Order: sequence, then structure tokens, then C-alpha cells
Amino acid sequence: MMRNERAPAMTRPVTIGKGIVGFAARTPTLPPATTTNSYALGEHEVLLVEPATPYDDEQREFLAFARALETEGRRLVALFATHHHPDHVGGASALSHALGLPLWGHAETAARLPGIAFARLLGEGDVVVLAGPVPQAWRVLHTPGHAPGHLCLYEPRLAVAVVGDMVASEGTILIDPVEGDMGRYLVELERLAKLDLELALPAHGAPIPQPTALFHHYVAHRRMREAKVKDALAGRAEGATLDELVPIAYADTKRELWPIAQVSLEAHLVELLRRGVARLDGGVWSLA
Repeated sequence: MMRNERAPAMTRPVTIGKGIVGFAARTPTLPPATTTNSYALGEHEVLLVEPATPYDDEQREFLAFARALETEGRRLVALFATHHHPDHVGGASALSHALGLPLWGHAETAARLPGIAFARLLGEGDVVVLAGPVPQAWRVLHTPGHAPGHLCLYEPRLAVAVVGDMVASEGTILIDPVEGDMGRYLVELERLAKLDLELALPAHGAPIPQPTALFHHYVAHRRMREAKVKDALAGRAEGATLDELVPIAYADTKRELWPIAQVSLEAHLVELLRRGVARLDGGVWSLA
């Protein structure tokens, strides 16, 4: 676990840069976060990132925000979902219908949301060009690990990226062992670090200036935790269950966070299993 301290949430709406406006809405997300950030990208043509909130009152506020952009002479072109988790697409159908906008996302995201219509499937290498005095060209990066269809958007000229749930300035990023992939998540964090961004726009918490150090911190923290998991296994030659390993591998984590820690622990163990470092037999984990 990491970054459980409370960080300031993004106010709304807030102008982050020329052609980038943020809007934080209340969502059923994991504490300590209480909101998910949406972003309006583009000076003339506008892409609305994250139709997040399922709550009627918050949807009304989001719609007012979106329509205010139109009164400024901007043209809304689409809604974009970074991935399929409920705190990112809770308003997808309602907001798409109310604004008359198509929904865009990755094929893996669409496959996990069969009740929501996706008009355009985006993947690695696609570019979303938004017209304006200086056009913005957002490159699509497929960054699975947290979710199979997770997408980031990268604008090289601005050195800015929308990073969804890759990192956060509020709360932690959880890797679920069922649909997540710890190894791939770390690879994608290292990839983001190589972009040398000026600004990262996360789904939770305030925008992150000069985020390269944070990407490296996330990787280092996960490597440290993996080492603790291996040490815990080494200390139990007869093997151990998840319940038995959590107090050892997460001894530095508050006990009330152990249920969430166990999810992360299992993700680490599945990665060690994939690499042939650990083995699993009847719910008992041990070193291979």
C-alpha cells in the first residue's frame, strides 16, 4: 500500500492550462478519495474525459459544466473513458444521452460494459486531434495493469498526460489479482516515466507537476513490497495462506487496511507465480 495520506482534491471547475479544464465529481470510489476527476481537453473542439459520477445531483452539475463550455463557443465531440471501473463510467449512459455525445474507449473496456454503447474503440497508437487556435493531438497509450483496457492520453507538445488510475495524488492504486497484472502495471509506469512529463492529470486528487519522480516512486514502492512478500514466504518454509502472510508482508501497514492489503498481496503473489518464483497448492503459497 502507499500514499494513504489525504491530499487536496481538485476543485471544480478549475482551469489547469490553456485548453485543459478539470471537474471533480463525487463517485463511489475507494477512500480516502471521494471524487473522480473529469477533464475537458481542447480549446475549440473538446473531449470530455471520464463520465464518472452515477449520482443525479452530480450529473446535473457535470452537465451544467459541459454546457457552459458550449456557451463559450467550444464544440463537444465525445466522452472518453480511461477504463471500465464504476467510479469512471458511472454516468456514461446518462451523460452520453443528455449531451448527445458518443462514448469512446478501449475494446477491453467496452467488452466489460455490455450495457453501454461505445461508438469508437481506441487503442495504442491512435491520435485524437482537437481543433483550436493551436490544435491538440492526444496520443492514445494502452496502459493495462490496473485494468485490461486502461488508456492514457498524451499530448507531446504540452508534455501533459491524462493518466487515469495509473497514479494518484489522493489515495492508492489497487491492483486486483483477477483482472489486474502487477508486472504489466510496473512496465507501464516505467513507460510513463520515460515521457518526461510536465504534468500528469490523475483520476483522483490534484494534478501532479513534474510526475516522473512519482512514477519512479510507485515502481520502487512495489519492488520493495515484492521483496517483503518474498521474505515472508522465505520465513514460512511450510507455506502460508494469504491471511497468514498479510501481517508479515504488511507489518508496516495499519491493521484496518489489511483487507485491502490482502488484495495487493495476492496480486504480487500471482506475479511471482507467473515468474516461477512462487507456487500455489490448495490455497497455500510458498517459494518455488
